[in-house]
Amino acid sequence: MRERRLVFGEVAELYDRYRPSYPPALVDDLIALAGLDGTQAVLDVGAGTGKATALFARRAIPVVAIEPNANMAAVARGNLSRFAHVTIEEADFEAWRPDGRRFPLLICGQAWHWVAPEVGYAKAHDVLAEEGILAAFWNRVAWEEADIREALLAVYARAGSDLSVDGPMHPANAGADTEAAWDVGAAAAHGLHHAEVRRYEWHHRYSAGEYVGLLATTSDVRLLSEERRELFLAAVAEAIDAQANGEPVSIPMRTRLHLARRRP
Repeated sequence: MRERRLVFGEVAELYDRYRPSYPPALVDDLIALAGLDGTQAVLDVGAGTGKATALFARRAIPVVAIEPNANMAAVARGNLSRFAHVTIEEADFEAWRPDGRRFPLLICGQAWHWVAPEVGYAKAHDVLAEEGILAAFWNRVAWEEADIREALLAVYARAGSDLSVDGPMHPANAGADTEAAWDVGAAAAHGLHHAEVRRYEWHHRYSAGEYVGLLATTSDVRLLSEERRELFLAAVAEAIDAQANGEPVSIPMRTRLHLARRRP
């Protein structure tokens, strides 16, 4: 039985190639909020292929990166090998042993929804330093501003119910529910306070082939049968090419940064 949270490892190289990174302004804000000066390490939970880790490492900030999937961790090691101040540990966050380490900042890009909530918030509290920050963030398409939305809605409708509206790249998914869930989860967590959500607007250009490559790394598309996946992705590429006359399309992106602090 394939675990949905681990299917990304089947296409780790594709994930690294096609998943976008994060806005520099998000990193700027987290460095300022956590008061990072390069003397303390950041904890990256569900580090994947190291996209978020690299943004901090390039600024001479040490990072301890945790990744449960061996294939994803292997790609991360290759990407981050030049940074002596980065360590990668293969483990689920729920089972990971901090061994007394505390961090001024815990980041989690695209992965906090895979962490068991009954464990995640409490463990974040335990590994954060006093007034340390829990920062979970997700990239989503700002579908209400996307020119290709109507064309893709038609493709998804033909694909059927296996591609849930809750899927991260579904053109009907506005994503507002993640903000409400964060307010509830962080507020209910013992030892965390000052929950808030920030948004960063930006654009990313994709050819039809690149966009299909991105979709092929999402969990709902990975779990389709190979035949259905190929038919669906071909239909997406055809719709984008028809909409944009074969040219790359500019996809409006919105990164949501969900924050909470450890109580003193």
